[in-house]
Amino acid sequence: MVAVETEIKLQVDDVAGFTSRLQAAGFRLVTPRSFESNVLYDTPDRQMRARTEILRIRNYAGRCIVTHKRLPDSGVGEDRHKHRIETETEVSDGDALAAVFLSLGLVTAFRYEKWRTEWTDGEGHCVVDETPIGNYSELEGSAEWIDRAAALLDIVPAQYITLSYGRLFDLWRQQHNSTAEDLTFAAVAKEQPTR
Repeated sequence: MVAVETEIKLQVDDVAGFTSRLQAAGFRLVTPRSFESNVLYDTPDRQMRARTEILRIRNYAGRCIVTHKRLPDSGVGEDRHKHRIETETEVSDGDALAAVFLSLGLVTAFRYEKWRTEWTDGEGHCVVDETPIGNYSELEGSAEWIDRAAALLDIVPAQYITLSYGRLFDLWRQQHNSTAEDLTFAAVAKEQPTR
């Protein structure tokens, strides 16, 4: 399926409190907290990243999804919201598809993990992601819906984040002088000081 994805991220300091706000705003649970693993593929010289594109295989809640994202043909990729052309489909064997990507000369460019819980109000979509570098939420739907839902959740546009998890990880690495290559629980745990 090809669609224009419009979304924002938000930092979530209190997952339980944010969950209560979602319920009070009329959101219902779609997928309970489930582990998610993502692998991005690119050419060895990172041509896709240079074009602001990603090719991803995601394993989540018993499903395997392949996704390609790119900037829109016209208009901005980011204003207050992040906009991407997204093409995705479910596949039955993510490992076989990964083998095809590698045999075509692509390489594993980046791995990231999280625990994800999905919600909806029937019009838009909200996820709560517990990542190795902090907790975030994403609101995805029309720009108008995002702004309406954010207001119901006591979120102001100054709190909107349009960065990808890869970019958030880059910033985290800079702030923590980290050498971690991937946004995985094991890689980030190695970077934490022991007490």
